[in-house]
Amino acid sequence: MKTLIGLFDRFDHLDTAINRWLVAHSIALLRLGMGLVFFGFGVLKFFPGISPIEDLATRTTHILTLSVLSGQSAMNFVAALECLIGICFLTGRWLRVGVWLMAAQMIGAMSPLLIFPGELFPGPLHAPTLAAQYIIKDIILVAAGMVIASTWTGARIVAQPQSLRSTLPRRLPKVARDFQSLQPAPASRISKTAVQ
Repeated sequence: MKTLIGLFDRFDHLDTAINRWLVAHSIALLRLGMGLVFFGFGVLKFFPGISPIEDLATRTTHILTLSVLSGQSAMNFVAALECLIGICFLTGRWLRVGVWLMAAQMIGAMSPLLIFPGELFPGPLHAPTLAAQYIIKDIILVAAGMVIASTWTGARIVAQPQSLRSTLPRRLPKVARDFQSLQPAPASRISKTAVQ
């Protein structure tokens, strides 16, 4: 029983340490990850035939720019935009500009869901095609961008770590009761029980 309690205490300390590290570094890691994704996918679009969504992106850009951009010029525009967003996120400079550009790009990137629904959700069950799934996953990028945007004014995640033991009763009451039953009774309680 002592071994189990000791292991739980070690895990509790590790859990709290990891939480503090995440608070200190998670936003920066998210920003760098977003930068790599945008820059990497942007570079791919400069090379015809490599991006799996090239045709759809080209047609969408053609429609959204009112036929001003078409063909490879449309892809080059999207590629340059994504690379610029990636650079803003990677460097952390002009982050506000990068997030606004990302917001505009995400509207364009997700618009095929409205422009080409029959193509992206074909068949009797309207299951999304691989291209539709590729677009739908951008919801995660939007959410990540919102988290990063929240740091514009210097806002930060504040560490108020609580041990797993102190939060366990709130999260898993039954497990907390079972864990409490494993722990030896305090000395004062034992002495009162013995006296009775």
